[in-house]
Amino acid sequence: MTPIQRLPANARMSAAVIVNGIVYLKGVTPSPAAEPTIESQTADVLTQIDQILQKAGTSRERLVAVSIWLSDIGDMSGLNQVYDQWVIPGCQPVRACVQSVLAQPHYKVEIQVSAAL
Repeated sequence: MTPIQRLPANARMSAAVIVNGIVYLKGVTPSPAAEPTIESQTADVLTQIDQILQKAGTSRERLVAVSIWLSDIGDMSGLNQVYDQWVIPGCQPVRACVQSVLAQPHYKVEIQVSAAL
């Protein structure tokens, strides 16, 4: 049986699950300290993702897939301004980006990633 490692987050979900050499992160939303702009919220979420990936033993150089949910698809340009600086050239993952109602009305973005170890 393949071992599964879980990085705890809370009683409802893990921050990350590691199985078969892949790290699957939870959907990451902006922290309360993030400014209410798409650029600030995106930067905050990507910083959190870097921290979780590091705890799991990998990094954004090893990204495989990124799923992005925006509360307003019109924010894609602002998101991309920050995201494009974060993604390492030559290490671009597959990506999907959609508009969705997010869990809190002040969230502009939620991002989930998977990365190889």
